[in-house]
Amino acid sequence: MPSADVPIQAEKARAVETVDLIPLLNEDEAEVARQMQICNACRYCEGFCAVFPAMTRRLEFGKADIHYLANLCHNCGACLHSCQYAPPHEFGVNVPQAMAKVRLNTYGDYAWPAAFGRLYKRNGVTLSVATAAALSLFLLLTIAMQGELFPQGLNGNFYALFPHNTLALMFGAVFGFSLLSLGIGVRRFWNNLSPGSSEGRAKPAAALEAGGAVLTLKYLDGGHGEGCTNEGDKFTLWRRRFHHFTFYGFMLCFAATAVATLYHYLLDLPAPYPVTSLPVLLGIAGGIGLLIGPAGLLALNLRRHPDHGDARQRPMDRAFIVLLFLVSLSGLVLLALRDTSWLALTLAIHLGLVMAFFLTMPYGKFAHGIYRAAALFKSSLESR
Repeated sequence: MPSADVPIQAEKARAVETVDLIPLLNEDEAEVARQMQICNACRYCEGFCAVFPAMTRRLEFGKADIHYLANLCHNCGACLHSCQYAPPHEFGVNVPQAMAKVRLNTYGDYAWPAAFGRLYKRNGVTLSVATAAALSLFLLLTIAMQGELFPQGLNGNFYALFPHNTLALMFGAVFGFSLLSLGIGVRRFWNNLSPGSSEGRAKPAAALEAGGAVLTLKYLDGGHGEGCTNEGDKFTLWRRRFHHFTFYGFMLCFAATAVATLYHYLLDLPAPYPVTSLPVLLGIAGGIGLLIGPAGLLALNLRRHPDHGDARQRPMDRAFIVLLFLVSLSGLVLLALRDTSWLALTLAIHLGLVMAFFLTMPYGKFAHGIYRAAALFKSSLESR
């Protein structure tokens, strides 16, 4: 005769199986879940940014929801200085700092290949510097083996040093790998988000809304139009402005490369191009933006209060900013010296920095913009 305990044991087994299917939260994720429960009861900051309306649509906070909310957070600091439960209160609510710690986990957890994400997470600064130095040295040695390191009479023709097809293959492969890695990571991130209730017809409007938030950096205004905090509780719009210089400087440099590609393949006009040509003018404008933006962001980062972010990420953030600044600086120096004997040296350094940037792009601070755009799109869908 079956034991009366059998149904109970079967029910316990099913409960254990169900618990095993729920992803366990690490320490950083559990802290965000704790703080979100407090914020969900308070709701004073509901109008500050996209995080708090998304929070109010949830009663529980699973792993995917926590990463979603963390990537919605722009770390403006407004909620920290408005919170009655912020340190030194015993509740210790510091949403920007808690979210920043989870975002570091996002870069590693969703990275592809996963080993690269873990490596960059632990040694981001060292990896960036070592990659840039090693690639520049390799290119310099390649030039030296082919002839002079300071050749004369090239008149800006860097294809005399590296054939066009060789450069296109090298950088096309690296850039393609970075895009593939970012795409896989964001797809994993998106697929793990809790399903929304929006109809398909809402997607175009949601995409436009999210795109507007990305292009204008809407949520770096602190929810009140006065901007972010930095050294203390004083608000400033400079963080938003420097982000704009950086973003649009990058886009102008990308446009310069795209136009040069069209010139080469469609119009049969190979480089070098005169200073007054469209690719060079776009490159100069983008390069200046990528000098002003990263320089300003680095200055703000060096002065930022430790409560306004995750101190563990400061080296990684600064490495990314400096690498971006050096890519732009070396590009402008290359343009200025392209008709001199310094062409080979400056070209090798610039190409090494660019390739290092492409290789590390999916695993560090650059990726946060892509994940944030996906989170903003999700938020726009949910709000409908």
